[in-house]
Amino acid sequence: MWLYLAVLVGLYYLLRWYRERQVVSNLQDKYVFITGCDSGFGNQLARQLDLRGLRVLAACLTEKGAEQLRDWTSDRVQTVILDVTKTESIAAATQWVKERVGDRGLWGLVNNAGVFMPSAPNEWLTKQDFVKIIDVNLLGLIEVTLSLLPLVRKARGRVVNVSSAAGRLAICGGGYCISKYGVEAFSDSLRRELSYFGVKVAIIEPGYFKTNMTRHENFSQGYQEAWERARPETKEIYGEKILASLIKSSEIFKPSYWENVSLVTDCMEHALTSCHPRTRYSPGWDTKLIYLPMSYMPSILVDAIFYWSYPKPAKGL
Repeated sequence: MWLYLAVLVGLYYLLRWYRERQVVSNLQDKYVFITGCDSGFGNQLARQLDLRGLRVLAACLTEKGAEQLRDWTSDRVQTVILDVTKTESIAAATQWVKERVGDRGLWGLVNNAGVFMPSAPNEWLTKQDFVKIIDVNLLGLIEVTLSLLPLVRKARGRVVNVSSAAGRLAICGGGYCISKYGVEAFSDSLRRELSYFGVKVAIIEPGYFKTNMTRHENFSQGYQEAWERARPETKEIYGEKILASLIKSSEIFKPSYWENVSLVTDCMEHALTSCHPRTRYSPGWDTKLIYLPMSYMPSILVDAIFYWSYPKPAKGL
């Protein structure tokens, strides 16, 4: 019986490997719009797709980021300035995309733009701290998607939403995990709705990778600023030692082995170019070996792991 089971599992993975190696035809004629291309995943993906011969429409937040990307790529890459928190900016970018793709439609939409800070224990933060992250990571993603969806549907193309392992397991306070849980829910509902039109939706759930957004210095500064704004009674309950502990714990992400962002962009590229893309991609060994398994564990066990792993408040029980 175990032999038969092993054979079936082997055949399943062989079939999946074969299906996933089938590539979409005429890639050189297809347009892909990517948000958040100033640096990090978006910047790397734009350069990667350019090498594959696709026509890349790269949205950057700053002119400096756009200029640098143009210097590093061919004339197949065109840039536009986009702030995903502003409706008028999204409308202008949508019109810009329409003028370029014409009747072919938009083959790929990659919602990559995102922010991580401010992130700290929830009680240290204000409502505006949560709004700042959710506006970019979730509401901006939704508005960009809804604005460009008619063009994607015309091409029977792909929507690729960048979530996070933190969209499966709440690993920190603040708006980041909340926004990524929202991305997961929006993507799931969108995938089911668009399946009737031949449009595929994929979710990218990276673990930790070193980008400008997740530098150690940003963690340290974010914790410090949140602590300074916290109420006096909150500071008394938590104690200053916890601030030092949180800053020190973020040093685990300094080593260079977190820098291989191509693990993420390879997943994005596969979602855009494979005839049979996956529903979810989980790049990073921390995601595969820690976060995803923990997301399936009983809550009482996960809570215990976090309880014994995280720094303790000065007046905690």
